[in-house]
Amino acid sequence: FDPLGIHTGESIVVAPSQTLTDEEYHMLRDAAQRVVRHLGVVGECNIQYALNPSSLEYCIIEVNARLSRSSALASKATGYPLAFVAAKLALNQRLSDIRNSITQETTACFEPSLDYVVVKFPRWDIKKFTRVDKRLGSSMKSVGEVMSIGRTFEEAIQKAVRMVRENYVAGFEHGIVPYSDQEMIEPTEQRILAIASGLADGVSVDHIHNLSKIDRWFLLKLEMISNHVKQLQNLPGELTQEDLRRAKQIGFSDRHVAKLIDGTEIAVRQRRMDWKILPKVNQIDTVAAEFPAKTNYLYMTYANSTPDRKMCHDVEFNETAVMVLGSGAYRIGSSVEFDW
Repeated sequence: FDPLGIHTGESIVVAPSQTLTDEEYHMLRDAAQRVVRHLGVVGECNIQYALNPSSLEYCIIEVNARLSRSSALASKATGYPLAFVAAKLALNQRLSDIRNSITQETTACFEPSLDYVVVKFPRWDIKKFTRVDKRLGSSMKSVGEVMSIGRTFEEAIQKAVRMVRENYVAGFEHGIVPYSDQEMIEPTEQRILAIASGLADGVSVDHIHNLSKIDRWFLLKLEMISNHVKQLQNLPGELTQEDLRRAKQIGFSDRHVAKLIDGTEIAVRQRRMDWKILPKVNQIDTVAAEFPAKTNYLYMTYANSTPDRKMCHDVEFNETAVMVLGSGAYRIGSSVEFDW
């Protein structure tokens, strides 16, 4: 999401890649394999690239032959247990002999394939410090991050904004942070909400792109959310079932919808329940449903909510179970960082 010059830990990260061409993807993939073979890495390794968006020119920023925060994100985003597999390889086991813990049928010798979108959104606590430079750059100031999962980028980014901004932001919401060209040129942690205000005020995608160097694909998706905000604010009549269904599929919360139509969150939720607009529970399966998944690694989405289709979750809820709820953004030192 963010251009070169902003630390990876400060950047919004989206998986799978949405803006690389097939040629660019395979070029970087092949380069990574050559680097790993040349260095003789056995186990886990991640490589950070800088890629020129207008050519095939690229350079390697760093090679981490270890488990890092990026590794933890990749492991959680794909369901592929990197730390577990790396430990087995270090014990001289072959990759083709290690079982895929998600399907429990195939081997670990495969590349994860995702049929969902993951967004990693950093969290900052800059306001706790009085003299810190709030501008984002090559030094990392974020103290943690959230990871959201949805079937579309719009759904996942709105989930992420709500999680990281805690209680006072309903999603990609305008009017909270004013737009300025300076915020696009020298971004702070407020930039995503400044973009929301700019799009709502009619600032063009091209103008924001020229100043921020954020890829147009992401900005066009954010513009789609902004346009739907205007549609909800200017409904010709009452909120219809299809209006609410579409809003939920784009990632709007009940509270955000209520605010836009001058209603209450309870009333919107009750209407949604009456209309049976409910989220579906999906499994993260690493192989895009090619093989059945056998895991409790789940996420919820409204993407499959259609009026003429019976809701069918990926897992059955027939037994008494325990649900563990998250308590806000992940912070460094506050939880287990890897999968073991």
